[in-house]
Amino acid sequence: MSDGPLALIRRGVEEILLEDELKKKLEEERPLRIKAGFDPTAPDLHLGHTVLLNKLRQFQELGHEALFLVGDFTAMIGDPTGKNATRKPLTRDEVIENAKTYEEQIFKILNPEKTLVLFNSSWLNGLSPTELIQLAAKYTVARMLERDDFSDRHRRGQPIAIHEFLYPLIQGYDSVVMKADAELGGTDQKFNLLVGRQLQASYGQQPQVAITLPILEGLDGVLKMSKSLGNYIGIAEPPDEMFGKLMSISDELMWRYIELLSFTSLEAVTKWRKECAAGANPRDYKVRFAQEIVERFHGRSAASSALENFEARFKFGAIPDDLEVLQLTAPQNGYAIANLLKDAGLTASTSESNRMLEQGAVRIDGERVRDQKLILRPGGAHVLQIGKRKIAKVNIV
Repeated sequence: MSDGPLALIRRGVEEILLEDELKKKLEEERPLRIKAGFDPTAPDLHLGHTVLLNKLRQFQELGHEALFLVGDFTAMIGDPTGKNATRKPLTRDEVIENAKTYEEQIFKILNPEKTLVLFNSSWLNGLSPTELIQLAAKYTVARMLERDDFSDRHRRGQPIAIHEFLYPLIQGYDSVVMKADAELGGTDQKFNLLVGRQLQASYGQQPQVAITLPILEGLDGVLKMSKSLGNYIGIAEPPDEMFGKLMSISDELMWRYIELLSFTSLEAVTKWRKECAAGANPRDYKVRFAQEIVERFHGRSAASSALENFEARFKFGAIPDDLEVLQLTAPQNGYAIANLLKDAGLTASTSESNRMLEQGAVRIDGERVRDQKLILRPGGAHVLQIGKRKIAKVNIV
């Protein structure tokens, strides 16, 4: 086998356990069954989720079958990975509601003809108590406590519920039922993927290859992309919003996003890096990347319009005509600027407002404002801006 397919698989991957086993499987010249599981803990997917979906797509392009597992059963247990406290499980109704949009979203990336969508409730709901106990007998508490989050909580005297030990066992059992040749997961899922390998061997199967991928940082470039942290880009977001968020990332973070999210060839990306090192403007490549992502989820016309709107709005300073006017009632003594920015939805807190003022990132009606003690009185309409992306029209009454 040439190194071409393996080079594509290695792109953006953290670890392949074990790579020699993957080589042997690829040399069998049969469609491999590549598993990736997603617990429907939220209704929408964001670009962080698509790191795994992109890798599944690459396997499809190499002729293999993608097994997209909706963990509707395991979502009701709650994945304890990385948690420092017992996680509240979701109800059945919550899981069903969250899973509704998954298929529509994933097929913006995956080839439907080479994708098998499975729900693990279809076999786990029928697992008898005897079978569950037999499954639990295949792993020890000592091995479970080798996992960092469990060992940390045990050492600190924090509670670990028995059902949390079942999560990696059931995720591994999914691989047994699905006869997975390889499983993809984030770096935080390494332990669970390796449990799957061991269980497959216990059931007389060839162990799956565990392929871990990095956790994508959010727009802040620090914390992982997460809707709860507000640093995410949802794949169902409107084109203009998606484009604007992508253009807001730092030049350094841009390259990581391109590595993990773009379908542009490695050769082309290497060429881009060299051109930037030679003095080219990184913004030009960020535009290409942003258009690629918007086109993937919304089509070519939407990507072109998003660029035009972005240029008009930010490069030339235009304010969208259809921007909603917020009616805000001022306190008796007037609106403190920090509170106004927060209430207009431009910041999450008054402390963030003050940081933005201190950094000179705030404009009112086009004029830069730094005074944290500024008070705005009722009876005026204003355009508030933070940076180039956040804009709000407010009418103070």
